[in-house]
Amino acid sequence: MQQCPDEARRDAAEDAQWSRPECQAWTGTLLLGTCLLYCARVSMPVCTVSMSQDFGWNKKEAGIVLSSFFWGYCLTQVVGGHLGDRIGGEKVILLSASAWGFITAATPLLAHLGSAQLVFMTFSRILTGLLQGVYFPALTSLLSQKVRESERAFTYSTVGAGSQFGTLVTGAVGSLLLDWYGWQSVFYLSGGLTLLWVCYVYRYLLSEQDLILALGVLAQGLPVARHPRVPWRQLFRKPSVWAAIFSQLSAACSFFILLSWLPTFFKETFPGSKGWVFNVVPWLVAIPASLFSGFLSDHLISQGYRTITVRKFMQVMGLGLSSVFALCLGQTSSFCKSVFFASASIGLQTFNHSGISVNIQDLAPSCAGVLFGVANTAGALAGVVGVGLGGYLIETTGSWTSMFNLVAAISSLGLCTFLMFGKAQRVDLSPIREDL
Repeated sequence: MQQCPDEARRDAAEDAQWSRPECQAWTGTLLLGTCLLYCARVSMPVCTVSMSQDFGWNKKEAGIVLSSFFWGYCLTQVVGGHLGDRIGGEKVILLSASAWGFITAATPLLAHLGSAQLVFMTFSRILTGLLQGVYFPALTSLLSQKVRESERAFTYSTVGAGSQFGTLVTGAVGSLLLDWYGWQSVFYLSGGLTLLWVCYVYRYLLSEQDLILALGVLAQGLPVARHPRVPWRQLFRKPSVWAAIFSQLSAACSFFILLSWLPTFFKETFPGSKGWVFNVVPWLVAIPASLFSGFLSDHLISQGYRTITVRKFMQVMGLGLSSVFALCLGQTSSFCKSVFFASASIGLQTFNHSGISVNIQDLAPSCAGVLFGVANTAGALAGVVGVGLGGYLIETTGSWTSMFNLVAAISSLGLCTFLMFGKAQRVDLSPIREDL
């Protein structure tokens, strides 16, 4: 009896999944890759003050350099997901990492090419954003194809914890390197380590033939195989898809607002406080929180709880409870309580890795990369707007409470939408074969 195309596609997908040893090896490798991604991303913010002194930048010029990363980052999300779905997410990640690692390591050289340091640095950050923009959509595509559904949440949250690791490493080690060897050393280290990671992946985890084939595809613009077209019309007719996109938008926007304004909040509200406390403690809390959320999610599913029930519970924690602690930040005058509330809010936001981020893989594993790219593009753009709106509210009201109210409002909207319309059934199959 001949299989229908959707059944054949599902059987082929199951055959292509990693074995447990392969999954463990790739999880550790991608955790390190995500860490290095953030090391390279955070290098410029860590070095901005020193570079501004060397090159005579004012706050506006430094802001141009810092924000230019997101100009590029917003543009390649969908492209990264599409390429990941077509040629394999691991190949997209490796090729982009080799390029952003080289650019990061070469940043000090670019800064001394001429007198127009602002132009060169802005250009390098746009390129870095373009190259890093493909990472998470390609990662989502890779994990949706290679990891069993019952293990996706823990795998994704483990790999996602690399973002906190990278932020901590660059903040701690980068500060020491700044004092000892100057800002150039931060770029040399983060870029050099990324290139070493690329060499390791190329040598031990990828075949040379597959990588050459992927390069040929990119050079010629030809498909590797007869890959099914993305069913855009079918996807966007589903309320569950829109709920996933809007929830991802809300989560990203809330995170960017807190990430951007929390250091300033602590400096202005508690001027005598130690910077390493409020810059480090929340991220130390976020690492085990992210790992725990993934373990809890997969454990609940293995115990027989419905997938969508678990995903919604994770979003209640990641968007609901986290926003409660954000609101508490605006109502206390105690430094210790503020650090606790900030740590709880940031830590709980990592539960989104086991909620909405994995839900996109539930809905459309055959095109999860490109769909995540759409959602993450919306989230990045909303984050830029949200950060600006937060600053406007702080300036006009003279109170930090308004900014934390904004975070809570955005999170609540995303949570309510997902609770009402979120589902975990596949929507990328032909209508007569959907898992009902």
